[in-house]
Amino acid sequence: MDYTNLINDKSGKKSRVGIIGATRGYGYTLLAQIPHVKHMELRVISSRHTDECIAVLEEIGYTKDQIVVCANKEEIDKAPENAVLVVSDYRLVMECGITAMVECTGNTAISSDAALTALRKGINVYMVSKETDSVCGPILNKVAAENNAIYSLVNGDQPRNLLDLYSWAMLLGLEVVAAGKSSEYDFVWDRETGKFTYMDGTHEAEDLPEMKDCWLYEGTETLEARSKLLEKYREVISADLCEMNLVSNVTGLVPAAPGLHYPIAKTSELANIFIPKEDGGILDKTGVVDVFYNLRGADEASFCGGEFIIVRCENEKMWDILKGKGHVMSRNGKYCCIYLPYHYMGLETPVSILLGDLMGVGVHPECRQVSVLSGVAQEDLPKGTELWVHGHHHEIDGLTPQLLERSSAGELAPFYLLNGTKLLKDIKKGEPVTLDAVDLSGLGTYQLYLDGLKLD
Repeated sequence: MDYTNLINDKSGKKSRVGIIGATRGYGYTLLAQIPHVKHMELRVISSRHTDECIAVLEEIGYTKDQIVVCANKEEIDKAPENAVLVVSDYRLVMECGITAMVECTGNTAISSDAALTALRKGINVYMVSKETDSVCGPILNKVAAENNAIYSLVNGDQPRNLLDLYSWAMLLGLEVVAAGKSSEYDFVWDRETGKFTYMDGTHEAEDLPEMKDCWLYEGTETLEARSKLLEKYREVISADLCEMNLVSNVTGLVPAAPGLHYPIAKTSELANIFIPKEDGGILDKTGVVDVFYNLRGADEASFCGGEFIIVRCENEKMWDILKGKGHVMSRNGKYCCIYLPYHYMGLETPVSILLGDLMGVGVHPECRQVSVLSGVAQEDLPKGTELWVHGHHHEIDGLTPQLLERSSAGELAPFYLLNGTKLLKDIKKGEPVTLDAVDLSGLGTYQLYLDGLKLD
């Protein structure tokens, strides 16, 4: 869309932003960008480590006299209106006169409580914590609609960027066969040296001249050869499946496979891959979400963990014209890949906040638990095993994530409800963790999940 009218908005409205979980990663990129954005100001940030908050604020340009640490509401009320407040208790964020709360702790208990509190006060919520939305998204969207507030996923993370691309296709009347993203890190091969690198920062480059034999795409047999050659680098990543869970719940698209497919593919090949098997692709059904590993040459641009849709080409003449413009088309001319090769984290997030605060764009009351992210034991897990979410990919040791349609999920426990739980019984290798395998009683997020399942 054209943002000129939003930039030139004369209403006098301004987004006053509060951020929970603000000092690192995603939160840092947002903090660094806010001072440059028209119609927006930072009011408060919250972290258990207030000293880190102060250090980050000073690093990005705020002066000491602009920053006020507050321990309670009384101190908040006494603070200058133009000060940036720092609080250690996330519940105080909603007492600071904000219009927008950004939640990026990744902690489902904290973020769901913070979101509900804010929405019921009429404060708009911009959810970065995908773990929370995978469990509570349907009910949080409903609460937002009931309170004339906005609940929104954020640009800068793949789910919202993909939803924007998908809605663009829906507006134009295009049939989306598949929607997805590339996984976070590229597979890079140097054709001159034969060196291969997995760009996750932990693997050294290795000699792999055999890649030449499956570099050019000939069909799904090429994917099989690449998969076999690079098997040690392939994995099912919790964060990827969680992000596709969010997209599924808003769009109604279903998982392409429980672990998704993860073909190792170049951008130019996607329209030949994410299509029905009868047309030479890998899909057993259409209307799905999926993920691929981006394969590229050392001198080629990255997909950057970006997003794509595959659409069906209805008018042969029109799409033949577009093919001539260089668009990524399938060999049979039936499908086109449309893609956004980026997600800029918090740098983009102000777009979502301003669209919500100034234009009321964002809430999805149609969101339902279309798919459920669950966990399957990688090995025998004895009774008493503690389950914890950790690491960059938000994984749980001993579990492989699976994304299933709700109709086939049965009594499986949502993956991110398992954080901090203890197994009440033995789980054999290959078995999923079910709701009765852990004690979820008294857990607020579990009740929110159940409430979401009750929505029509």
